Amino acid sequence: MADFFQNGSITTLQNVSSIDLESMEKELEKLSKRRNMVLLLPALYSEFETPAMKKILKELQGVKYLYKIILGLDRATEKQFEDVKKIMSTLDVQVDVLWNDGPNMSEMYKKFDDNDFRSTNIKGKGRNVWTMIGYALSDPNAYAFALHDCDIVNYTREIPARLFYPIVHPALDFEFNKGYYSRVTDKLHGRVTRLFYSPLIKALKKTYGTTEYLDYMDSFRYSLSGEFAFIRTLARGIRISPTWGLEVSTLSEVYENTSVRRICQTEIMETYEHKHQELKSNEPSKELDGGVAKMAMDIAQTIFRIMSQRGVTFSKESLKTLRTSFFQESRKAISRYDALAKFNSLHFERKKEIEAVEIFDKALKKACKEFSKDPLGVPSLSAWISVRSVLPELSEEFINIVEKDNK
Repeated sequence: MADFFQNGSITTLQNVSSIDLESMEKELEKLSKRRNMVLLLPALYSEFETPAMKKILKELQGVKYLYKIILGLDRATEKQFEDVKKIMSTLDVQVDVLWNDGPNMSEMYKKFDDNDFRSTNIKGKGRNVWTMIGYALSDPNAYAFALHDCDIVNYTREIPARLFYPIVHPALDFEFNKGYYSRVTDKLHGRVTRLFYSPLIKALKKTYGTTEYLDYMDSFRYSLSGEFAFIRTLARGIRISPTWGLEVSTLSEVYENTSVRRICQTEIMETYEHKHQELKSNEPSKELDGGVAKMAMDIAQTIFRIMSQRGVTFSKESLKTLRTSFFQESRKAISRYDALAKFNSLHFERKKEIEAVEIFDKALKKACKEFSKDPLGVPSLSAWISVRSVLPELSEEFINIVEKDNK
């Protein structure tokens, strides 16, 4: 039996019963008559060439409660875009494909830039997610949005069902739901969460004191998961980071825009398997410019920026203290996970864990240096409520562009 322990400042919805997926989906079908649910899928064209995407599409064939699917497509030529449209047309639900590299969307991004909306020229998952949210909000009938990555090897229909359920059920009062799961095969995965993010949060508490914000960020069981769901009113007001700090930034934006009583995390599947990033760049002189090392740097700077916006002062001396605290906490983490692996007869390479922590320590050092030099960093993409206040005609333009591309 799974645990039912409630710790931290948000509600945790564990899978502790034997309720079957079909029953949950039937209930969602009834709820869909009043609350339209939209699934957002950020994807690269290359992911359509993988078994993971084929598995996802096969599973989605059986989902009947969705109002529509919006697929944000990056790194695709015109032919590849046409191929993706054909593939997505096999689903039994309306699918709108956003061709982010196409001439029409490029013109839209230029319009944003001309109106001084910053970071719209930074390609990546962050901009893709931001664009999908903006387009989704153009439909006044859309109520709830759920998002998940497209590289999930062991995908099941359970993921969207468990993401949507807490935010559309009328007896529940949640506006945001973060998905979590175990990252275990024959060994422990999730290096950035285990060996960087969690030790960093603990080190920040030791260095700068415990705050409600840090307690909140420490409450999530898998803060860096790419799966979450939220309702329309919340989606309008959150900014999106165009960097690897996307997940951390989103959690922080949610914290600023709603009450923790209306935030939950849900166990959306037992185990989760996707493509794994390299630890660092293959170029020795630029080892922190790639892999999860780059992710760690962006996460640290994002958290620093948010804390400084809340009045925390990051002096050179305190950043040195933070690094030594992180060193201690990361070593503690290795010992804990070593014990966990042994208890479960999992493969555990302590040498590789130490190597990862050493790279993360370098990433933290560089993040501290860059934050001290430029505390504002890369601007987040503006909340859509701000964009629409400047461009009131945007919704109609957005709809026309997507309809034109999807003919």
